[in-house]
Amino acid sequence: MSQANAYDYEDIIRCTRGELFGPNSVRLPSPNMLMLDRVVNITEDGGQHGKGEAIAELDIRPDLWFFGCHFPDDPLMPGSLGIEGLLQLTGFFLAWKGYQGKVRAMGVDEVRFSGEARPSAKVVAYHIQVRRLVPLKLTMCVADGTVSVDGREIYTAKGLRCAIARSEV
Repeated sequence: MSQANAYDYEDIIRCTRGELFGPNSVRLPSPNMLMLDRVVNITEDGGQHGKGEAIAELDIRPDLWFFGCHFPDDPLMPGSLGIEGLLQLTGFFLAWKGYQGKVRAMGVDEVRFSGEARPSAKVVAYHIQVRRLVPLKLTMCVADGTVSVDGREIYTAKGLRCAIARSEV
């Protein structure tokens, strides 16, 4: 594969519009729901299982939309958005691998929260390690992931599942 192994914010935005990997490729959500600012490393044979891994980052700014409402007097990034970031990175991995179609989150087996991302943080990092990639009529990617803030792991997730239907299922 001759794809790049890192992508900047402009590349990520191009992926939201179907311009990075082609018009029928997996797309990421648009801002404000976009939880990735860049992909700092992506490989097809890395990770604990040797089936691929990816690392992405989100720059934390105190004016991010969720800090104003979660919670007004105790702002923090919702844990669900950290999991969303892991699922978006899993979808990006599928797009990078060349899969076409619409991606959907299919579930997460296990999630553990052990910390928080507050407005004073600098960077949230998402790291997925692919366990299984099943390219049948319904292409499924199963990965494990971690979310870190400023280098400290705050969430773990096992069994992140994203699927792409090649035709309407």
